[in-house]
Amino acid sequence: MIQKFEDLNEMHIDVLMEIGNIGSGNASTALSSMIGREIKIKMPAVEILEFQEALEHCGSPEELRAGVLIRLKEDIQGMILLLIEKEFAEIILNIFFGKEKIDLLNLDEGDISALSEIGNIMGSSYVSAIATLTGLSVGVEAPSFTVDMLGAIMSVPVIEFGEVGDKLLCIDKSIEIDGVSIKSNMMLIPTVDSLSLLFKRLGLL
Repeated sequence: MIQKFEDLNEMHIDVLMEIGNIGSGNASTALSSMIGREIKIKMPAVEILEFQEALEHCGSPEELRAGVLIRLKEDIQGMILLLIEKEFAEIILNIFFGKEKIDLLNLDEGDISALSEIGNIMGSSYVSAIATLTGLSVGVEAPSFTVDMLGAIMSVPVIEFGEVGDKLLCIDKSIEIDGVSIKSNMMLIPTVDSLSLLFKRLGLL
């Protein structure tokens, strides 16, 4: 029985990394279809990190970011958090609305809707990977969008999941859109009970 992230062994971590790889492939296909551009996602770097390590890994706590939070429900519960840098947002909003420069603190309703949908598609790609591998039913709630300092955004999973462990699955992706390479950070944070169910379904518990 897994009671916290520290109980994961190398085999468990390999499975989580494979979910990250499959999810990235799904995301590439889905995003290409959505925006009508060629998208390449290089093999992601997948790591199990402590919350503080993840924060330091993603940037300065005072750095302004957009965040798309997707809560998981049904058999697997937890959350997926996509961190969007200004450069990523500018490329997406240029494709949709022809915008050249943006201010993350002054996004309009259309901007927020487009970036939320990008996060929803990317998050759902990882949910699909989990469901395909395990046969479990995994649902997602409507994405929640925010713009804040990185430290404030990262405090949400710390507050909600800190009592069961201080680790999360960090997926770093290099996304190439029309030859322009941009980085994104995604956090997959299932509850410990959900991890136990996932590994049990795969015969690893």
